[in-house]
Amino acid sequence: MPLPEIIEIVPLGGPVAARLTVPGSKSITNRALILAALAEGRVTLRGALWSEDTQVMVAALRQLGFEIEVAPDAEEWCNRTIGVAGLGGKMPRGGTAEEPLELFVGNAGTAARFLAALVCLGRGVYRLRGSERMHQRPQGALFAALRQLGCRVASPNDRLPVEIFADGPRAAACRVDLTESSQFGSALLLCADAGGWKVELTGDNAEEAPYVEMTRRLIAAFPRQGGEFQVEADASSASYFCAANWLLQPARGAAGTAPAPQIRIAAFPTSDWQIDAAFQNFLPLPAEISRRHQLGDSIMTAMMVAPFAGGPTRFTDLGRLRLQECERVAALRSELTRCGVTVIEQDDILTVFPASGALRGAEIETYNDHRMAMCFAILGLKIPGIKIRNPTCVKKTFPNFFQKLAGPAPSGLGAAILDPATGQPLRVEELFAD
Repeated sequence: MPLPEIIEIVPLGGPVAARLTVPGSKSITNRALILAALAEGRVTLRGALWSEDTQVMVAALRQLGFEIEVAPDAEEWCNRTIGVAGLGGKMPRGGTAEEPLELFVGNAGTAARFLAALVCLGRGVYRLRGSERMHQRPQGALFAALRQLGCRVASPNDRLPVEIFADGPRAAACRVDLTESSQFGSALLLCADAGGWKVELTGDNAEEAPYVEMTRRLIAAFPRQGGEFQVEADASSASYFCAANWLLQPARGAAGTAPAPQIRIAAFPTSDWQIDAAFQNFLPLPAEISRRHQLGDSIMTAMMVAPFAGGPTRFTDLGRLRLQECERVAALRSELTRCGVTVIEQDDILTVFPASGALRGAEIETYNDHRMAMCFAILGLKIPGIKIRNPTCVKKTFPNFFQKLAGPAPSGLGAAILDPATGQPLRVEELFAD
């Protein structure tokens, strides 16, 4: 049974003792799938995320002719053990000008960008298309780099849908601007060794972009000759429960510190590959947080904590948020305002003011953005009347998110989630986003 079009989160009365698993990192899983396809032998990915974005990637690799086996994960329902038969940089299939090989990427930026680079190693014609929003997202800098590498890239507006005409790998050099997305650089770096490419990264903060650094470190650690690779838990997903733990604490010390966590994350990432693994270090919130230098997507989670801070919080360097699953800067301002929060938008900065006494419930528009749905659901654990529209959108990266909220402790938070149409609580098994 699908989730209702709107659900209501019922606040928890206080702290919850829980130890939760969260699914594997989407960013690492989709990078690892590309590297596994390029490996010189079979690679087994353990703890790999199984959600809409990674399913899209697996389906595309199968369409390209790669043999992939998917098995359940004993620790986390939304993870899988994925076996990929790597072919050392060869693409098994390619289409023709009359019948291009079609690859559907949904609204997965990693799939769209990584696959565009990958098919340049093949021979034939490949057509990439996605959702309406994916067709609006930028691709131009990546397409320009692929043309420098000798591929013909046919797109009238440098966005999807696109047809890529490939004639096999050839040693070449390219330069790519990361201003609009660091995924452009990651796409090229993942395939650079197999293609014989020399890749130069330019643009705002190019060499220090955290997700590019993740790509480099993953490439260095990956078993290129075949073997096993463990995908760590998703730090952005873990941030929601770190924020919930903070919001539900009944008291804080003089410096704003909270008691020891009662909501714990099993197998929390131990590497520093994911920028959002630092989220806990930003509680209590400082006066200013930068998306460029300090947090990635979890900066959106931090905005749910900001109304409870002791003073205004400035969230800076938010330009890339405007180009993601939705125009997130405007969306966050709009939906926080609905909840009674004063938010000032100036250039790529949002300033969120304290509002703990003025917060109110609201029907939250999610803009088909998984992170909007999950962020405001966490706010709903504290504030009565928060209703989430289109909750199914969490399937993009965390299909059992609402089950984690509603499941009994210690493996869930035990929150009631209502169907507003009936006023009745939804059963845990009804809360999977499929």
